Amino acid sequence: MEFQHFQPAQILAPYIRHYYIFESEGNAAYEDTVFPSGDMEVIFNLGDGIWESFQENSFHKNPAIELWGQITRPLPIRSSGAHLMLGVRFFTHATSFLLDDEIGIFNDQVSDLTDVMGKDIRDLHGRLQEANSAAARITLLDDFFTGKLMRASRRQDRLDKIARILTSLTKDPSENNIGRTAGTFGITTRYLHKLVYQHTGLSPKSFDKIHRFKTSLKLIGENKLPLTSIAYDAGYFDQSHFIRDFKSFTGLTPSAYLSNLSAVNQMLIN
Repeated sequence: MEFQHFQPAQILAPYIRHYYIFESEGNAAYEDTVFPSGDMEVIFNLGDGIWESFQENSFHKNPAIELWGQITRPLPIRSSGAHLMLGVRFFTHATSFLLDDEIGIFNDQVSDLTDVMGKDIRDLHGRLQEANSAAARITLLDDFFTGKLMRASRRQDRLDKIARILTSLTKDPSENNIGRTAGTFGITTRYLHKLVYQHTGLSPKSFDKIHRFKTSLKLIGENKLPLTSIAYDAGYFDQSHFIRDFKSFTGLTPSAYLSNLSAVNQMLIN
């Protein structure tokens, strides 16, 4: 199993967190659970392996070009076969430069991106399959998403505004700060909630909960601090608050997760 990160072109850096390539050999079956990350992803399947995700009470085969909406609860996955997957991980607010739909309609789903974007994304998938190196594939992604960003230039000011709002909420998620942030941007608190949901698929409260959870998951993976310290450093009120939120996102207590770290989630929280 091999996992590599790649940085996007500079113009895309405010919108795409990173690209990644995941490769695995052999036909061993694999099962895991994906946890909320706060970010949406596009995944191009370039190999022969099969991924399935648990949706609508059963496992369904994922499409060749996957659009991962905001995951707000544990999502079981399983795979078989050899994989070559090329992923694009967007910042929390940034998928809206690519999609015309309200982001929340994709929550807790793995959708077929060709249903949303059609021929353009199908053609890109074909070129990615034909490319003979990681560098060539990254160049194709940079060119494609730069073109999409340029055509969505009228949205960039709003996207930058949402990014600044989320940064403010990360520093202080209290209701008082939400009101102050709305005032700073000359909008009402109600409109701030609407903007955040439209561009992220999350309410400010949900965004904060996932941000704290993701911080705790990274600290657990580093395995340098006791769980009590992790709860404090991740911004939880107390240990019970930490355990309650962690279990809602993973189905496990922090100590149970620590004894069986999830490879998929530890790779994707960076």
